[in-house]
Amino acid sequence: MFGKVVDAYTMTESVKDEITVRIVYEGRAAKVLLNNSKLKEIEDYYAKCAEIGSNENQIEQSKKEMAQMYAIIGDPDRLKAVAEDFVNHYEKRVSEGSTVKGKAMFVCSTREIAYELYKNIIEIKPEWNEIRAAEEGAELTDKDKRELKPIERIKLIATRGQDDPKEIYDLLGTKDQRKELDRQFKNEKSNFKIAIVVDMWLTGFDVPFLDSIYIDKPIQRHNLIQTISRVNRKFEGKNKGLVVDYIGIKTQMNLALKQYSEGDKDNFEDIAESIIIVRNHLDLLAKLFHTFDNSKYFKGTTIQQLNTLNLAAEYVQQSKEFETRFMGLVKRLKAAYDICAGSEQLTQLERDYTHFYLAVRSIVFKLTKGNAPDTAQMNAKVREMIKEALQSEGVEEIFKLGDEAETEQDIFDEDYLAKIDKIKLPNTKIKLLQQLLAKVIAEIKKVNRVKGIDFTKKMQALVERYNDRDANDILRSEVYEEMASALTDLIWEVHKEFSAGDALGIDFEEKAFYDILKELCIKYDFKYPDDKMIDLAKAVKDLVDGQAKFPDWNKRDDIKSALKVGLILLLDEFGYPPVERDEVYVEIFEQAENFKKNQN
Repeated sequence: MFGKVVDAYTMTESVKDEITVRIVYEGRAAKVLLNNSKLKEIEDYYAKCAEIGSNENQIEQSKKEMAQMYAIIGDPDRLKAVAEDFVNHYEKRVSEGSTVKGKAMFVCSTREIAYELYKNIIEIKPEWNEIRAAEEGAELTDKDKRELKPIERIKLIATRGQDDPKEIYDLLGTKDQRKELDRQFKNEKSNFKIAIVVDMWLTGFDVPFLDSIYIDKPIQRHNLIQTISRVNRKFEGKNKGLVVDYIGIKTQMNLALKQYSEGDKDNFEDIAESIIIVRNHLDLLAKLFHTFDNSKYFKGTTIQQLNTLNLAAEYVQQSKEFETRFMGLVKRLKAAYDICAGSEQLTQLERDYTHFYLAVRSIVFKLTKGNAPDTAQMNAKVREMIKEALQSEGVEEIFKLGDEAETEQDIFDEDYLAKIDKIKLPNTKIKLLQQLLAKVIAEIKKVNRVKGIDFTKKMQALVERYNDRDANDILRSEVYEEMASALTDLIWEVHKEFSAGDALGIDFEEKAFYDILKELCIKYDFKYPDDKMIDLAKAVKDLVDGQAKFPDWNKRDDIKSALKVGLILLLDEFGYPPVERDEVYVEIFEQAENFKKNQN
């Protein structure tokens, strides 16, 4: 327009810089009774639009042709087919956990068509028109309760006119009501998940967790780029954005992308690529599992299915290398499956095997990380299977133990450790013990930083020794028994530390300061009387309690400065350290801050 381009920042560069995600195209026009001749009419319209600008006759001609397009797009039978396909496609993605927050935008050609589509969808899913306080299963904070508004799952977003029929006029609402809809759609916990739009929200409307946009409107060039860019924003757990095409915009998308950058066409992939990735990874995983019998997962009882999952998780953990390879393959499988989950091109068998591998990965993830996004990533069928199995007696305790460990379970309960000891899956047992040990070490580290670091090093040494075990050791039961015994012994060693101060006449919290004072004596090689060190530990603890009694003390520089001055004076009074060592003060301050920030 105004000369040569000075500089360009393309979508492809944006993806490489991890500012946006790639966009995937899924064409579904053939699913909704829009035949090739009608698609050709739309393409011809696009071409004529590109020539507009010379005279009024061309503009009038374009308007007539656009009216014909609207008649095609707004055909009642077609809109009914679109609504049915959309509901099936959207629900399949949600049930598979393929959309991060269930947010979707549907772009229609006119307000009238949008309203008819809305009515069709509500007729199929009347529950989507029910007002709810928040999304199902949401845990709400006080802030959430203030910000969330009871609302329907689906809303029509457009400006209203004075001549609108009453039902449309009332449905569209006022400007202030539309602003509220804007806020609710941008709230990930809101029950408002599906926005049917015409022109609004297609530019300058950013919802990072929006990952699906359905297009049933002729759009071209920069407007099309703006529209599809609604789903390319980065968000945790969002690998790609999905554009579902009900009208045949693929050619226009290629033209639009080429207009901006020849390379951008590589940033825009077809859903067929995701299906190929899913099939390739299922094939690779089948090769990994070629010696494992998974038949009872597909044909057995609920308890047999769960036990098969547990055995599969054990199989995966046969070595660290094998586990890492499996977890990586399933992670990539899931990223591709999330995109094509709504496609009919995947067979039910392919879906079933995907669910199986996802469920196994979830178990291993939970055993490894503790607080894993497990059930959220599992297929609904698998979630219900596990829920049902856990209500039966005699089922392996793995899932239940993990949940108990995260809630009210006493981490030093002998009965709890006895339950773990009964588990016949050695790798799984070791992972559970490792997870429990990490938790007890985290508890002691909240008060006693020195001992927490010491126990962490001991645990890491055990885990490294286990992970580096020889391939010949995989079948030797004594290797697993030795590791389980070592982890259990370390758990009880941590347990004893909580009462170790009794012999010195000091409590657990005072011993935390005693340990740092003693550690520094060893580290910097100076002598200090033990009885005097006990008295100093008590005095340091009292000083820290007195100076840091306010909840926000660690955010107030005046309190932190006063604490540092107080500690320096107290240490000087006790003649500690007996030699000049500035590092000593720093480490004691760190222990003091660690101690206070973890106090209730």
